[in-house]
Amino acid sequence: MNPFLSAGQQQRLVLASRSPRRVEILLGLGFEFEIDPAPEHLEEDAAHADPFALAEMLADRKCAHVAARRRDHVVIAADTVVIVDHDVLQKPRDDDEARAFVTRLSGRSHTVVTGIAIRCDARGLALSGSERTTVTFRALDPDDVARYVATGEGRDKAGSYAAQGVGAGLIRSIDGCFFNVVGLPVALFLDLMKQA
Repeated sequence: MNPFLSAGQQQRLVLASRSPRRVEILLGLGFEFEIDPAPEHLEEDAAHADPFALAEMLADRKCAHVAARRRDHVVIAADTVVIVDHDVLQKPRDDDEARAFVTRLSGRSHTVVTGIAIRCDARGLALSGSERTTVTFRALDPDDVARYVATGEGRDKAGSYAAQGVGAGLIRSIDGCFFNVVGLPVALFLDLMKQA
């Protein structure tokens, strides 16, 4: 039972993601849900005109894909991107790209945007939104970068780092929602769930 929603608002969710971070956050909030991930290829459109709208667009796309086959369920999807110099850093293709991403973020600030979408096709429900957080990295030397990339922690994460893991040591400051950087902005999610 989720303590943030009334009894009438309690619903069983379908999470359209296999992200262990999102699973952990939802479980921590007291939600019951199934996992039915959207296919990876739905994330492949990084050439969107507005990088700050990309995360919400991808979340909508994932949510619609899963909701089409789970019409009677409330489906939630999320997508996180890292933006620096108006360029989108999604998940790295390999360790060389991960090294390039972390090097580029060293000693400077970037924006993390997570988009959330919630749908229930049987009810005609479609909600979405996004959250922005500014993250500033410490100045890192090439050995710092190489050692972090060698952990493998950032291989499946936007921007090639995890704020909740070893990657916390890369970060000097976070301005905004920490959970947004992890992959699911809690306040925005709960606000959308109340509307749903």
